[in-house]
Amino acid sequence: MKLSRRDFVRGAGAFALLPAWARAGADAPPAAESFTFAHFTDIHIEPELNAARGAAMCFDRINALGPEFALCGGDLVFDSCQVPERRGVDLFDLYQRTVARLAMPVHSVPGNHDILGLSSRSGVAPTDPLYGKRLFEDRIGRRYGSFDYKGWHFVLLDSIGITPERDFIGLIDAEQVAWLKRDLAAAGPGKPIIVMTHIPLLSAVLQIVPDPWKNASKYLVTNSQEILEVFKPYPVKLVLQGHTHIRENVTYNGTQFITSGAVCGNWWKGPRLGHPEGFAMVTVTGNAVSWRYETYGFQAVPA
Repeated sequence: MKLSRRDFVRGAGAFALLPAWARAGADAPPAAESFTFAHFTDIHIEPELNAARGAAMCFDRINALGPEFALCGGDLVFDSCQVPERRGVDLFDLYQRTVARLAMPVHSVPGNHDILGLSSRSGVAPTDPLYGKRLFEDRIGRRYGSFDYKGWHFVLLDSIGITPERDFIGLIDAEQVAWLKRDLAAAGPGKPIIVMTHIPLLSAVLQIVPDPWKNASKYLVTNSQEILEVFKPYPVKLVLQGHTHIRENVTYNGTQFITSGAVCGNWWKGPRLGHPEGFAMVTVTGNAVSWRYETYGFQAVPA
């Protein structure tokens, strides 16, 4: 049968509206199942300020809500950057003992306060076997990676760049960018994606916190444009972020960028800019995500 030009144009237009997996001739992806998970970040555990008790309260509250797994967005401890090795190791030991209360799997990324000996003031030499991110990798696991769950693809990014001056900036390094391109290509264009990073890829934080402009490279990932370009061909539904200790939800180009407060609030000294201690509960329904902020009743020690 011969098609008229009008029929051809109409058919081409309908083809362009098809999802990427259909245009490529792939089988339709299965409908994603519904599930819930927790996102907690910026625990900043330490022996002082009742921080370990507060973290335990938070983890007990997460258990009570019964998510299927949890994502931890970094800054597990406070602070392994500027202290001797023994103190840094002790902090990680304290975190591991406390997080063991959680009754579900936990997937984690490092935060800037988890980098052992980052500052030269710590006295930890770069040649130390646990220097930098090696302590995190030894105790917690890989600094970046991915996994699949009920039809969704989860990507975990290490957003801590280390400068020659032994300081940090927000950065997804070149090794990860190359890996990310391969990982998303393997996942394919038909599988919805959730990303987690410590330092935000996209945020309104510079309009919110006091005097941030001189430290913009510490508040935000400096090569976020490059990462967002990598995301473009794929259905990235949600990016979970930490670091700033505030709650916000910025939607850009169809993706939600959620910063879900901090377990420690204002470093265990009360709310941070009015944002209380807490964590996010994320609900996935079909191919959509929603979230809510949960507090857990911590009261800071009076100053």
